[in-house]
Amino acid sequence: MDPTIKSSLLWGLIGSLSFLVLIQAYHLLGESFVGVDVMASVAGAVGVVSAALAHLLRPRFRHLSRQRRK
Repeated sequence: MDPTIKSSLLWGLIGSLSFLVLIQAYHLLGESFVGVDVMASVAGAVGVVSAALAHLLRPRFRHLSRQRRK
């Protein structure tokens, strides 16, 4: 697998898991329960958006990083 794609997919996984941690904290604070189907679908959407943004913005961040090194 291409390292760029692998990295983007891992960022998507991090986005999904971060959302699930936040929703778990929401539940632990005693707020109303959000259905499992809603949590799973939103976590999936967050993962897809995170992966897509990581893949699309990677060249821009690389360019900015190289400019700062000069």
